[in-house]
Amino acid sequence: MITRIAVVPYPPLLVPELTVRASAETERLRQACLRAVSSLTDSARTWVAVGVNRGDPRLLEPHCAGTFAGYGVDVTVALDASATDTSAPDPLLPLPALVAGWLREQSGAEQVTAHLLAADTPPEDSRAFGARLRTPGDRGGVGETGDFGLLILAEGAVYTVGAQPAEGVEQLDEQVRRALADVDPAALLGLDTERCHHAGMEGRAALQALAGAVEPEPGAWSGDLLYSAAPYGVSYHVAVWSRSDARSR
Repeated sequence: MITRIAVVPYPPLLVPELTVRASAETERLRQACLRAVSSLTDSARTWVAVGVNRGDPRLLEPHCAGTFAGYGVDVTVALDASATDTSAPDPLLPLPALVAGWLREQSGAEQVTAHLLAADTPPEDSRAFGARLRTPGDRGGVGETGDFGLLILAEGAVYTVGAQPAEGVEQLDEQVRRALADVDPAALLGLDTERCHHAGMEGRAALQALAGAVEPEPGAWSGDLLYSAAPYGVSYHVAVWSRSDARSR
């Protein structure tokens, strides 16, 4: 069963070693993400992460390790706390998986399995993927049996394209912001594929997988929006969804 859900972005600037002099806004974003995943670990020490990949879909098992060397500093991360050999980390591990591993380490979770959907995954396929997460023992390789925390790695819209404001970004961003605050899977499923593409919103498929994971029982969840801003021209949202029904107690 999914015990709790955390939604976070995955910019490299979350990792302190990659920022020479972090701004107050960077620290605010970083702390919101750490607060979200600490809450996730409080509910389950095993996670399933869902993000996007610019190429083909990928499944990254907990034995994987990677490095942020491609982003400027050789910070090594592992998807499993029990990993004993990270001497040969994958230099091409996708950024969402790298950040998932870093967040796992920061929060003390035991392991995370990362599923990266293709960025152009159709909404119905994203929704169906999310629905498979809520079926214990019958996930077809999507998740593990037993309780787990769900980590959604998704960045929002790009507020500028060159020197011009991207058309419709504010409305699209507000749709995501309200959906995360109000636990509204219908609003996430209603994200228009073309509008998201033109606004540079690569996290659309992951957000629609989130919708599929909770769609039959949105009333069983309560939402807490911890951060929502676009400090560097890209919208970042951080939220936690917690079970509010009797099963969470």
